[in-house]
Amino acid sequence: MEYKQLGKSPLEVSRIGFGAWAAGGGGWAFGLGPQDDAESISAIRRAIDLGINWIDTAPLYGLGHSEQIVARALDGLSDKPYVFTKCGMPWDAVGKITHNLRSESIRTECESSLRRLRTECIDLYQIHWNKPAEQVDEALRTLDDLHREGKIAHVGVSNFTRVELERAISLTSLVSVQPPYSLLDREIEAEILPFCTQNSLGVIVYSPMKSGLLSGNMTAATIPELPDDDLRKTKPEFQEPQLSSNLALTARLRQVGGRYGRSAAETAVAWTLNNPAVTGTIVGLRRPQHVDGIIGAVEYRLSAADLAEIEGIVPVGAIA
Repeated sequence: MEYKQLGKSPLEVSRIGFGAWAAGGGGWAFGLGPQDDAESISAIRRAIDLGINWIDTAPLYGLGHSEQIVARALDGLSDKPYVFTKCGMPWDAVGKITHNLRSESIRTECESSLRRLRTECIDLYQIHWNKPAEQVDEALRTLDDLHREGKIAHVGVSNFTRVELERAISLTSLVSVQPPYSLLDREIEAEILPFCTQNSLGVIVYSPMKSGLLSGNMTAATIPELPDDDLRKTKPEFQEPQLSSNLALTARLRQVGGRYGRSAAETAVAWTLNNPAVTGTIVGLRRPQHVDGIIGAVEYRLSAADLAEIEGIVPVGAIA
């Protein structure tokens, strides 16, 4: 496993992080379908065995369930990985999710996450979304307060624009940003990545396989078979006219990877790690075998010719 410093923090993080969105299970607004808890726990422990030393979760994932599963997976371990979680999307008694960045709400969320994760300090606490915009400054100041109080070790943000990042580093001791990044979503290359490099911000990207679309396991036949509560069924990239061109890109990833004994999934993840501005990438992993199938992406190096071949396909609707 390879490790890289997360921004100006002392954290040395593995190039791949364990994404615990799916561990939240199904039955909530942004779920990815049913998930077996025992398999989630086994996957987390397998990831740790292979050198992955950070887990990305959020209270939103399963309305607290993902954080609880992470705590169960880490129970009894003497050498625990870093746990990164988020705030800003609380829910009410009937499970309705809202955006709220008020100080009182964030403090309530933080205390709930500490309880669910069974810890006294969160390694990296991130603002999940930049909404509502008029509350972002209040949220940043609150996270800085929580940092001084010892409840969170480091401050991060997710899905922020370059302008918002500039504001964030003026208000708090920001160490990282978490944006989406994949061959189907390259918007951060224009402004976000250069800004982070210039300001020594860590970058932990999510959805390197675009919610599994570039994994090599999705086909036009399997997508309709996804559970009804799987958010991906409603996304445009999983439907025509984008689907066919996206699957053509996946086929290209499989072709390039095959020359090195690598899968389409490993190739997609390796592509994100090829960018020097990227600290690490979050990979959603449901089962231990999924960990085994992706870990090789860390040491996988794509040549200039490989990159040109992969990037030669511009899928319909891709953000570049």
